[in-house]
Order: sequence, then structure tokens, then C-alpha cells
Amino acid sequence: MLAVAQGDLDAFDQIVLRHQELAWRIAFRFLGDRHEAENVAQEAFLRILDAAPRYKPTAAFSTYLSRIVTRLCLDHARKKHPTTTDSFPAVQDRNPSAVERMAAQERDRTIRAALDSLPPAQRMVVVLRYFEGLDCRSVASAMDTTVKAVERLLARARDTLRPLLAELSEK
Repeated sequence: MLAVAQGDLDAFDQIVLRHQELAWRIAFRFLGDRHEAENVAQEAFLRILDAAPRYKPTAAFSTYLSRIVTRLCLDHARKKHPTTTDSFPAVQDRNPSAVERMAAQERDRTIRAALDSLPPAQRMVVVLRYFEGLDCRSVASAMDTTVKAVERLLARARDTLRPLLAELSEK
């Protein structure tokens, strides 16, 4: 980012290539729409480029990026309701059978519906903590809040999700 601040667009290209998947995953898991996730990820990188001269390396770049994507997603949620989709981006699995694919699609629909039922802040905490694997301190930094607030949001989200996802744990 320091090179980008000096006008090095090749350095910016490297940042985008290295981190675009993270930005897209966070946005997609929160929004549930591939195209909206692409738009949010692109907007995040445009904002990063615009802010490059003011960038201060006080945290890992991924935390900085997560914070920007989080803010854009929460802004998006305030403006309009997320679009529900039936699946999460999946890592290519060995050739699953038709039954396995159908079961995975049903599981994804159940998880997506459960996530969509959460208020935006709780949904983002779940995405960052459980899908992206950030620790509570990093989630707090990305959401510009305290670790205690993250823990409370996680507890409320788990309480809401538990009955909605109970059938998945029984399978």
C-alpha cells in the first residue's frame, strides 16, 4: 500500500490479485448475490485506491480490507434487503453423486435462509468469524467495534441460528 500511495499501480494490481477472493467471499456470504458481491468487492478496491495516500499500516491489510467490505455490505443492507440465493461458493469437490449434490444444495439453502434471517450486524459477525475464520479481535477491528460487542453479537446470532439449523446437525 505504501507503493500504491506513491502512484505504483502495478503494486495495486498485486494487492487486488492477492485479496480479491477474500473481498468477494465476505461480500457474497453476507449479501447472497454473486453480482452484488462483485460490485461491493470492486467498490472496496476503488476506495482503497482512493485512500492510498492516507493509508497507515496499523493492522494487517486483510483486516483493513475486511473493514471496508464490511462497511459496504452493512451500508448495502441498510439500503435494500439482500437477495437470497440457493448456494454458497463451493470448493470443487471430488465428483459428488447426484444425491450428494442435492443434499449439499438443500444444506446451502437452509444455511442461506438462516443467515438471511439475522440482522445485518449479526450476519456480518457470523460471516467474518465462522466463514472467514477471523478471530474476535479482527472481527471487532473490521466492524469498528469492541471485542465484547462482537461476542454479544455472536451469542445472539448463535441463539437465533441454533433452532434454524438444528436439523442439519441431526443428519
